Amino acid sequence: MRMRGPGCFGHSLRFLLPTLALALKVSAQSAQPSSANSSPYTFKIPANEISLTFTVFGADGGPLTRLEPGDLRLWDDGKRQNRILMLESRDNLPIHSGFIFDVSGSMQADLRVNQAILQTYTARFFREGVDRGFVMKFDEEALITQDWTDKAAKIVAGAAGRGLGSNHLPLTSIFDALYTACRDQWLEGQDRVTGNFILLFSDGLDNDSHTYLSEAVDMCQRSRTAIYAITNSGKSPFFSEGKNTLEELARETGGSVFFNPEGYWLLKDLRLMEAEQRNQFHLVYKPSDFKANGQFHRIKLRCAIKGSKVVARSGYYALPRP
Repeated sequence: MRMRGPGCFGHSLRFLLPTLALALKVSAQSAQPSSANSSPYTFKIPANEISLTFTVFGADGGPLTRLEPGDLRLWDDGKRQNRILMLESRDNLPIHSGFIFDVSGSMQADLRVNQAILQTYTARFFREGVDRGFVMKFDEEALITQDWTDKAAKIVAGAAGRGLGSNHLPLTSIFDALYTACRDQWLEGQDRVTGNFILLFSDGLDNDSHTYLSEAVDMCQRSRTAIYAITNSGKSPFFSEGKNTLEELARETGGSVFFNPEGYWLLKDLRLMEAEQRNQFHLVYKPSDFKANGQFHRIKLRCAIKGSKVVARSGYYALPRP
């Protein structure tokens, strides 16, 4: 399937449809006969409960699988939060992963190396029959070259196919591709608890997206999808700009950037990525003074266990639930 990033009409339609469906539902309910003692129709929306998934590593570098609420220190927009409603451990999760290749002109020289990295990941860490993955390629457009599958060979073949990138165009739409992948591949029909990540092969240079970086991050956060990036383009004169973009995408979604990985360090990076997604905690808390005004709330989460490290997304948008 060939896709473009969302335009203004796409954004408006996406938010208009739920509103229209809700209005029709209310109208239908209002048309039903009611007794004199019946109360007016009301909505009760639990919009002030925030859900957060995260991973904690111990001093030895391995993921922790047991925590108590008292082990955590949580801040929401700088305010300390004490109303943790639920904390559960999720161990040995199945993983749903998207392998997204930048095949624009600036990335053609790295394509074979990146395909080999994907093959290493699937051979070492992908669990057939348990995990699922898809492959997307993009330049100024995005193309799914392998849809969801639990077969490693199909994922590798999806990366090896030509698809886009044959014309060496300099145009690159990273944010469009990420937004579309998280919206279409994860956000709809997600009914299982899984570790979700995108492994992005790119130099981070976007010059053709209709979507802003913040919108791509928001969609990844809504779909609980972390972005990990692998880049081998350190010699590019524009590397600092692309590096900053990749680091922001990873930081805001709870992922990481791996620079020029090879040999031992490549396996170490891939193992870290797999461990973060395979072992997670799920936390629900009720923020103090919550207002569903659409503003971004920055989350800071720390663990009191000595030597521990927390990996989590950067925050959330305070939107009312439909």
